[in-house]
Amino acid sequence: MTAASPPPAPPFDPPPAPRPTLRRSRTDKVLGGVAGGLAEYSGVDALLWRVGFVALTLAGGTGVLVYALLWLLMPRGPRRAGVDGAPAEPPAPRSPVAGMTVAGLLIVVGLMVLVTRYTDLDLGPRGFLAGALLVVGLGLVVSALTRGRTPRGGLIALGSVLTLALLFTSSVPAWDSDDRVGPGGGVGDRDYHPATVEDVRPVYSLGAGDMDVDLSRIDVDDVDEPVEVRIEHGVGDLDVTVPDDADVQVDVENGIGDAELFDQEDEDGYFRAPGGDSRPEFVLTIDHGVGDLEVSRA
Repeated sequence: MTAASPPPAPPFDPPPAPRPTLRRSRTDKVLGGVAGGLAEYSGVDALLWRVGFVALTLAGGTGVLVYALLWLLMPRGPRRAGVDGAPAEPPAPRSPVAGMTVAGLLIVVGLMVLVTRYTDLDLGPRGFLAGALLVVGLGLVVSALTRGRTPRGGLIALGSVLTLALLFTSSVPAWDSDDRVGPGGGVGDRDYHPATVEDVRPVYSLGAGDMDVDLSRIDVDDVDEPVEVRIEHGVGDLDVTVPDDADVQVDVENGIGDAELFDQEDEDGYFRAPGGDSRPEFVLTIDHGVGDLEVSRA
């Protein structure tokens, strides 16, 4: 009598494949292998990651900063097998300098925020950027003196971003008076609509963004002395509007962009309203960097 064959083993699902470690790619790389490493980890094509970083950069400049941080924090991928199948040389241990630099950066920025918030000392954007750049510079010095795999490229990229930001903030007007609108010039669109002579600020300042200074609500009959206004604008479009019956003296220093003053050219910068005299109601001094400038009547 033949023995019965054993029942077939029940089907079972194979164990899931281990999830790859988030590392910078050694094979699919254009600049540091960050996008390639994200593609290997997520399964999303590296080209889409690169397009995303470019889009973030064009949208607000954050793409460069995010890329630099990922380059700094992501370890490099493992080496491939050597020639003729020989095992590749094991990577050197990763240096803790990168993590310590980021931690020091966060600590310093946090302390500066507390100092600005709870003391009378106003560090401003230049102070924050300079402090952050100092921490990154110290991290580069330490990484040059220590052994192990240190992502110096990421530190250099982060330092480059901070340097460019510091140069930009240094090129725009700084806040040094209570009469100036906004600390450090500020960033973002601004609209100002003073209704009386008393509401007009001596200085309007903006670092980056569109600015609209509308003086058309002011009654010219209330102007006893010429209203002197200085406008300092870094990057963006600037529109200045004055009352239609006001005589205006304009002194403009314009950088890159079109400048249109009352739809006409005037060599001495004096624009007389119909029926006006030689005494201006408004004296405008405009220092404009990059963007279009227009001074017009209401």
